[in-house]
Amino acid sequence: MSARAGRLTEIADRVHAHVQPDGGWCLSNAGLLADGHDAVLVDTAATRARALRLRRAVLRIVPRPPRLLVATHFHGDHTFGNCVFPEAVVVAHEQARQDIHTAGLHLTGLWPDVCWGDPEVVMPQLTYRDRTTVHAGTLRAELLHPGPAHTTGDTVVWLPEQRVLFTGDLVMNGVTPFCPMGSVAGSLAALRTLRALGARTVVPGHGPVGGPELLDANEGYLLRLQRLAADGLAAGLGPLETAREAGPGPYAGLLDSERLVPNLHRAFHEALGGRPGDPLDIPALFEEMTRYHGGLPVCRA
Repeated sequence: MSARAGRLTEIADRVHAHVQPDGGWCLSNAGLLADGHDAVLVDTAATRARALRLRRAVLRIVPRPPRLLVATHFHGDHTFGNCVFPEAVVVAHEQARQDIHTAGLHLTGLWPDVCWGDPEVVMPQLTYRDRTTVHAGTLRAELLHPGPAHTTGDTVVWLPEQRVLFTGDLVMNGVTPFCPMGSVAGSLAALRTLRALGARTVVPGHGPVGGPELLDANEGYLLRLQRLAADGLAAGLGPLETAREAGPGPYAGLLDSERLVPNLHRAFHEALGGRPGDPLDIPALFEEMTRYHGGLPVCRA
């Protein structure tokens, strides 16, 4: 088995995290809530091969496939594997449904050499606006939309009795945050909302499972983005020039530090009065990030 193959680990009573090391580009986490014959899956994986491995791991824990699948947001590394769980109703925030439709298989074009396995776009059949509740047997999970953050259609999955929080990509561990499709200010507000829940265990979208300290680490990175944007504007610099001058600084040890460039574009946009979630030219930002990085970032899928 590859060193980067995911593994399902029970992190609380009947609650499992599926973590794919090392958490870099397109190596995302998932979750399983399993009570007897009933199960809810949180996210899938980027490639068909990885999603099939996830399916096999799930079926070693529950006797039948999950009937409900929560998509934390629209990105393909969390949703392309939905197609290998045809038994499940996919639930997501209403904006995520629209974004899944709009994005289609765009992610595969960014890294055409990856063996994606002919993924299919599976649209959420059930959507919500602010919050809703799902059940796996006696397990209760609240789906919360914290506003524009990583994207404009994020969902976090909160199990209040187990004090377990699945954050999707609102939180990373050992991996650079990424919010050009959402909001820097919105991400900071979302982290305050998540902190108030009082989670004991935090499952990030990428990287190892941790605790509430992950919220603090992500907050520090986002606050630096705002400071850099303010300093760059005062110096008459743009996002790319600011990134080149500042570098990753204390966050150089995080994977995929090149995300600083598109993140700064979002921070500049907001510092100039732009609204959280306003559309930016993401393909252009990805191109600029690639130039800053000195080549195409490595997709680990």
